[in-house]
Amino acid sequence: MTRTDISNFLIHFTKGDSDEDAFKRLQKIISEKCLRGSTNLIKGEYCCVSFSEAPLGTLSEGLVNPQYYSRYSPFGIMVSKEWLFAQGGRPVIYQTDDEFNYLPESHRWRHVRYEPMHDPPIDFTWEREWRICCSELPFDSDVASIIVPDEGWAGRLIRKHEKEQDFRVMQYKLIFTDKMLAHMFYEPFRWKILTLQG
Repeated sequence: MTRTDISNFLIHFTKGDSDEDAFKRLQKIISEKCLRGSTNLIKGEYCCVSFSEAPLGTLSEGLVNPQYYSRYSPFGIMVSKEWLFAQGGRPVIYQTDDEFNYLPESHRWRHVRYEPMHDPPIDFTWEREWRICCSELPFDSDVASIIVPDEGWAGRLIRKHEKEQDFRVMQYKLIFTDKMLAHMFYEPFRWKILTLQG
């Protein structure tokens, strides 16, 4: 049975002051094949990489919709829950700030404040957050896919890669007299790209 309310995947969204800024950050992440942890908005200043388990088909209606409150861009890296779990990732624990102290030290990085009776209410459960406590999370195209808003952004990503590879081959042609040998250094675009527009 297909469940539209549950996803087997997790998405780390890039941030930026604009779509262009977020896109540049995505390109840097792909180039480095690494997500960097942050202590931002994490009680205890644990360094973590955050993800959302919100299903891909619902993102443009909520989590990355600028008409609603959202600090997320429509660009990201998607991995399976199974893979992140194997790396040590876990769903966060939504609870009051007082309950943070009841968690063992080994679990405190998972705490997210949840106080629905507070005025105003504090509720981030809509983010459906997962975290992994680390400063760096390496990945590659075997375990990760790229999320972009639409086919236009996907095309830009592929064209930039092809341009970089053409330049790389041109440089190797200056070193090798054999043009076929130089073309052996061309790396095809190996990433799977998914768009929010289906």
